[in-house]
Amino acid sequence: MVLFHLPTCNYIGFMLYLRRKYASIILNKFIPVNHRLILSRLLISLALTSVLILVSCQKDEELSPIQSFSQATRTFDGRFLQEYFFLNCRITQTTEGFLPTQASRSYGYLGVTAYESIVHGIEGGQSLAGQLNGIDKRGLPTPFPGVEYNWALTCNAATSHIMRRMFERKITPDNRSRIDRMEISNKTALSLNVPSEVVQRSEDFGLALAEAIYQISTTDGGHEAYLDPFNKSSFHMPDDEFCWIPTDAQSEPLSPFWNKNRSFIPGIVEKSQPDAHIPFSTDKNSAFYKEAMDMYNQVVTHNTAEQIAITKYWADDPFDTCTPAGHTFNILTQLLEEANATLEKTAVGLGMMAVAENDAFISCWKSKYDYILIRPVSYIQKYIDPTFETVIGTPPFPAYTSGHSAEIGAGVKIMIHLFSDKSGDYKFTDLSQIQFGFEPRTFDNFYDLANECALSRFYGGIHYEMDNAKGLDLGYTVGDAVINQINWPQNIQ
Repeated sequence: MVLFHLPTCNYIGFMLYLRRKYASIILNKFIPVNHRLILSRLLISLALTSVLILVSCQKDEELSPIQSFSQATRTFDGRFLQEYFFLNCRITQTTEGFLPTQASRSYGYLGVTAYESIVHGIEGGQSLAGQLNGIDKRGLPTPFPGVEYNWALTCNAATSHIMRRMFERKITPDNRSRIDRMEISNKTALSLNVPSEVVQRSEDFGLALAEAIYQISTTDGGHEAYLDPFNKSSFHMPDDEFCWIPTDAQSEPLSPFWNKNRSFIPGIVEKSQPDAHIPFSTDKNSAFYKEAMDMYNQVVTHNTAEQIAITKYWADDPFDTCTPAGHTFNILTQLLEEANATLEKTAVGLGMMAVAENDAFISCWKSKYDYILIRPVSYIQKYIDPTFETVIGTPPFPAYTSGHSAEIGAGVKIMIHLFSDKSGDYKFTDLSQIQFGFEPRTFDNFYDLANECALSRFYGGIHYEMDNAKGLDLGYTVGDAVINQINWPQNIQ
């Protein structure tokens, strides 16, 4: 069986075939338990070596256009890929160490991998290699022209592999089994009437691609950050009166060096930074004091039952839900599902959202740790009312700017691009929080969605109004850059 065109140096298919076919047998029957992880990683490294050889042997070839022998990506149903993202929500929620920053990164690489796995089946589709930071133009394996691939099978293999990699050192046996079962079930359905050599070739390309992207991810600054999300013992918070102080038992702030991670969009972190916040002051006549009083009065006096419900709906606490990024991905995935989106539109849409969410968190975390601003609850308890309590718990990191506002701002720009015109008008009901015990909420416009999410942090006593307004602006800038600075496929179906 010929898996790849060997004269062009590509023996990666053979390496991956051996690893997949025999690794589990060897590991389970002949290798002691305490040595299995080491050997498994060695086998992956051997496969990666093949990826690198493949890339170097193709350096003088053009990246292949749509494979004329292959069925176009848009002819496949997108439902199976949507299900992977719903599963990713559950795994994020139930995996130790995946707080908002870590979650945004895992979603980021999942979406980028899904997109790359199908882009060669889109007429005029362009790889993200050479467009995203860290991925050179020849930095990813490419399929061979003149042979058939099944892009759904490629996507299934690539997506399942990168999911296991993103969570691998903390993933529970149950969650790993869920990924494995989904991959096998999808393969069974997608392989019907597909020649065995096409199945093998497609899956091997997907595995090679996902492993190459994973290896690139290990150099971005956030690799395995879930093992120590608070960077304990490596960050010192200044003790000036304007600075963040702990708001609960968690004494270290989350991900203080996240802003140093490599963004996907070149230059977007600097480009999207907000102006300075209102100057800190404890003077009762100052603009800053008024900002705090506005929020204090809202929580203590003005909050309605509806506003409290909104606060809790958008709280998206890690381990109770799948974090703010997960909520936004769930909304997009639901919209794709309701639109009966093809694999083409599903993968492109989720790929765009992946870049947006990843970069919005990096940019927001730069503003947070550039300004390290005290949270409203700390300021109010010290200077206004020592008995003040927020509606929900305050997360452990600085105030300015709002992470919720930044990520939803970036996210709605992608939704508008996919489903609406510049007005943002689009009637839909968010059903994603039903799984966590909330009633669904209906919106007529994507900007209304973003504004409600941002305002929820004001109603809850979590953020000053300026945090939310500037956070939304930051997110909108990131979202626009994702749409305009990357050559995404046009007229997707």
